[in-house]
Amino acid sequence: MMTVTSNVDDAVEQARSAASARPEAPAVRAGWLRAIADRLDDSSEELVPLAGEESGLGAVRLRGEVARTTAQLRLFASALEEGSYLEVTIDHPDPGATPPIPDLRRMLVPLGPVAVYGASNFPFAFSVAGGDTASALAAGCPVIVKAHPGHPGTSRAVAAHVLGALEAAGAPRGMFSLVEGFEDGIALIDHPDVTAAAFTGSTRGGRALADRAAARPRPIPFFGELGSTNPVVVTSAADHARGAALAEGLAQSFLLGAGQFCTKPGIVLVPEGSQLESSIMDATPRDRQTMLTPQIAEAYLDGFERVRKVPGVETLLTPGAPGEPGLLAVAAEDFAQRGEELDGEIFGPVTLLVRYRDEAELRAALEVMEGSLTGTLHCEPGEDVEQVLDLLRARCGRILFEGWPTGVAVSWAQHHGGPWPSTTSQHTSVGVSALRRFLRPIAYQSAPSALLPPELREDNPCRVPRRVDGRMELPEGPTDGA
Repeated sequence: MMTVTSNVDDAVEQARSAASARPEAPAVRAGWLRAIADRLDDSSEELVPLAGEESGLGAVRLRGEVARTTAQLRLFASALEEGSYLEVTIDHPDPGATPPIPDLRRMLVPLGPVAVYGASNFPFAFSVAGGDTASALAAGCPVIVKAHPGHPGTSRAVAAHVLGALEAAGAPRGMFSLVEGFEDGIALIDHPDVTAAAFTGSTRGGRALADRAAARPRPIPFFGELGSTNPVVVTSAADHARGAALAEGLAQSFLLGAGQFCTKPGIVLVPEGSQLESSIMDATPRDRQTMLTPQIAEAYLDGFERVRKVPGVETLLTPGAPGEPGLLAVAAEDFAQRGEELDGEIFGPVTLLVRYRDEAELRAALEVMEGSLTGTLHCEPGEDVEQVLDLLRARCGRILFEGWPTGVAVSWAQHHGGPWPSTTSQHTSVGVSALRRFLRPIAYQSAPSALLPPELREDNPCRVPRRVDGRMELPEGPTDGA
């Protein structure tokens, strides 16, 4: 079976054909997702060494990533069976309303063929069979994946297993395909039958694709996860109480995976003379880690050098080679004046300490920051942190009060997104709500029951949760899986 098509037109045409039919029932699609998950779990011992050779990531990390990938596939399968993702809403006729309300029934339906651009730093969980692919397939959308050049062999192997699982589960031809190469990536975003695209990668690459998606004769939504500095605020009370322990946690977090996590704490705001800063050098091991690609390794050193040269920046620890840790520091006053030069992601094992003298300087530094996936606040009970929290709320998609941001649970309540440039939309790329990116609403007015989708019929044969005349109704009894 072919796992890579040499022609984007062929891949999209097959996807368009698969999308033109009435979407398979959610319970059927749930079976597809579980079949893919089972196939990948069974193939882990084959896939992990291949990904290790291409990425430099260790076997323990990669085995955990396979498990994460299959767990999220199964989570989406459960969400399909539960049914609330459809947002089924029914308003019965009310001729006395102003204006009168006819019979209206609304639900979400698949967009159509979706382009997914694999990420470099997660060869499984954010790549060929990762969250974007899983959520698009769950939504009922055929997927064309553009493989990341950093792990081509892994991408082809995973694609072969996805195709095999879908075929064995009875999915229509064209529900999944893989293309490779820069030119195919451009052709994919430009193709008139592609209805949406999802991307995880650099701000520069994501912005270029987002601009192309918007400039098409028929623009499409582009769901990009781009650059994020993930600010961490340590209050004076927290630093006094546990500064040394916070230094240990920071070191583990910003060095995790050679700093190649989108949630790496890249900017840490600490009180001047902090215990954290006095402890961070001893807490930071000097080990050199393998970076994902030569291009990423070179960009890491270039980014470190660029920020190091900004006036007011002090170098605490210089990486002698790619993959070695770096530490930088700057006064909050200088950061506030040079935010455009300093508030940017350096993809690699480095973090920037921003030293503030009082809360006014802390707030001024936060005010110049752009959007991030996460913001972390380490404070003590009883502290008045509302103003700082307000600044983080305006800039971050997830706010942590304990721990460190590296590590994103896959769950119903998770949100992995944030204001620009961390993402290009208000949606999440992790968790059940990631489904919503690839669905659009449709309403039926005064439709005959026989022509309605089952989920909108009065007797609710699919047993899905619904909002009826403004009130939520939960089904009783088991679903029939229709």
